[in-house]
Amino acid sequence: MLGTSPLVAFVFTPDAERAKKFYGGTLGLKYVSQDPFAVVFDGHGTTLRVTILPGHKPSEHAVLGWEVADIVASAMELKNVGVTLERYPFLEQDELGIWTAPDRMAKVAFFKDPDGNVLSIAQH
Repeated sequence: MLGTSPLVAFVFTPDAERAKKFYGGTLGLKYVSQDPFAVVFDGHGTTLRVTILPGHKPSEHAVLGWEVADIVASAMELKNVGVTLERYPFLEQDELGIWTAPDRMAKVAFFKDPDGNVLSIAQH
């Protein structure tokens, strides 16, 4: 039913300007617009609405993720722009913070936006 309709992703922030700097400046998403409710970006064809929500409490789980061709290169790029890759005691991660799935088919690294929302990059 919805398989042919464009997907819109949502993440929340109490601070629109900080989110605009991170998603547009740090991560390089294309800024589209801003209104009193959200800052909107184009994430390679997917609309990302960073919804302004005062008092937002971030989830402990990943809310957005990107598939990348080379996770090591992408992890290094994130580190080079000041993004810290998260470390979790329950995952075996390499020196960069990349976790390899038990089937060795996927590699994932996690990081947070300035509001504490957990984001990820993955290579399959």
